[in-house]
Amino acid sequence: MCIYLFLAGMLCFLLGLAHSILGEYLIFKTMRMKGQLVPSKSAGLKERHVRILWATWHMASFFGWGIGAMLVYTATESDVLHIASTHFLLQTIFWCMLCSSVLVLVGTKGKHPGWAVLFLISILTAIGYLNYV
Repeated sequence: MCIYLFLAGMLCFLLGLAHSILGEYLIFKTMRMKGQLVPSKSAGLKERHVRILWATWHMASFFGWGIGAMLVYTATESDVLHIASTHFLLQTIFWCMLCSSVLVLVGTKGKHPGWAVLFLISILTAIGYLNYV
């Protein structure tokens, strides 16, 4: 088992969980009318825009969990995987996480801690890739 890929995968799961929970608490709580699952009110946005922001917010968590599952599977089942496909998968995940890290870093001027977790996931994936080769 590749511990680096396993840790990167687990960080993806934790980041997605924190992202959804904190987003609901810090952002969408005040936009939701009592008894509603999907928020619909905002001072400056139309209802349909608030609803799609909410859906997109949670899609990011789902995508993170999907990537985490791929990393954990790759870490634990490396002996049955096709090498070329796995190299492509790990390189793609590395670049997606690295670029996402830079995007969050620049977009929030370093004030959002998510950039550091995304960067750590990219580094662990790169180390896991190097150990996989």
